[in-house]
Amino acid sequence: QVQLVESGGGLVQPGGSLRLSCAASRSIFSFNVMGWYRQAPGKQRELVALISSGGWTNYADSVKGRFTISRDNAGKTVYLQMNSLKSEDTAVYYCNARDSQYYWGQGTQVTVSS
Repeated sequence: QVQLVESGGGLVQPGGSLRLSCAASRSIFSFNVMGWYRQAPGKQRELVALISSGGWTNYADSVKGRFTISRDNAGKTVYLQMNSLKSEDTAVYYCNARDSQYYWGQGTQVTVSS
């Protein structure tokens, strides 16, 4: 059973930064792709960023230049560095991992407000 545990969410002012972490119960290099998604109230879950096992990355247009997805060399944690946060970034952020199945974490709340 794969477990993904997110952390690092919280309340931040517009223009601020947060770093989210996703700790996996097995090596992140065993997954084809890992990523971050988010879901705001009343909206569908949407892709934020992806990183493949080979290191390829992809970002939603709305976060390009502000967010960076990365991983640690130990192969246990994926990060999402979020800079220049806006109120519209407020959402629950979910970690996702894929092999032949999709796995999800429980989510972490990010609130951007003054």
